[in-house]
Amino acid sequence: MRIDVFTIFPQMVEEFCQHSLVGKAQKSSLLDIRVHDLRDFTTDVHRSVDDTPFGGGAGMVLRPEPVFASVEHVNPPRPLYLLSPGGKTFDQEMAAELANGEGFSLLCGRYEGVDDRIRTELCDGEISIGDFVLSGGEVGAMVIVEAVGRLVPGVMGNSSSAGDESFSAGLLEYPQFTKPASFRSMDVPFVLRSGNHGEIERWRMAAALARTLMARPDLIERRGGLSSQEKALLEQYGFSSEGPEA
Repeated sequence: MRIDVFTIFPQMVEEFCQHSLVGKAQKSSLLDIRVHDLRDFTTDVHRSVDDTPFGGGAGMVLRPEPVFASVEHVNPPRPLYLLSPGGKTFDQEMAAELANGEGFSLLCGRYEGVDDRIRTELCDGEISIGDFVLSGGEVGAMVIVEAVGRLVPGVMGNSSSAGDESFSAGLLEYPQFTKPASFRSMDVPFVLRSGNHGEIERWRMAAALARTLMARPDLIERRGGLSSQEKALLEQYGFSSEGPEA
């Protein structure tokens, strides 16, 4: 999969992409991440990419010329998404959709934003990573590259790993334990040490439901609430089927 990132801080993104799973995936040619410096497509000696907004106001705005020029020169994989507070909120479902494609590109905004002709005439859509303010889109781009890249087949090694993680089934992930089985009088649940894989899967589902119900009841509501079978499963393993307000 090829992912292109357009930014005025290429080293920030490139450094991040050299490490962990993303870095390994690039070395094994599973991911092809290309970072482009918008300043390379400026025409003045100061390499200016911004200017004051028409109509007045504080801050600076990314100019259309270097952004259009860089995208047109590179001809990156589409869709091209602008990292913007007005975009669709990025989540695991969107990450999976992007991972199933052949590639995509990200444009990192800066300052007070971008000239709106970039948003309407050059980009194919907008993505937001949440309702908060950052200085630019670089952090958002790194979040998306990591979340999508790890879902590309072969990147994680164990193909079942991604399916067990938080949000993969609309739930938080079940609790994880490792050795020792007993630590400071805190014991790992016996069922996880039983060797009964069917029982372990049922317990993990119940534990994931219980954890989500307590920490993120909104995710349970989004799934349409608890089914009668899920309530029975919670009861079977001693978990409460009531939310945090109970």
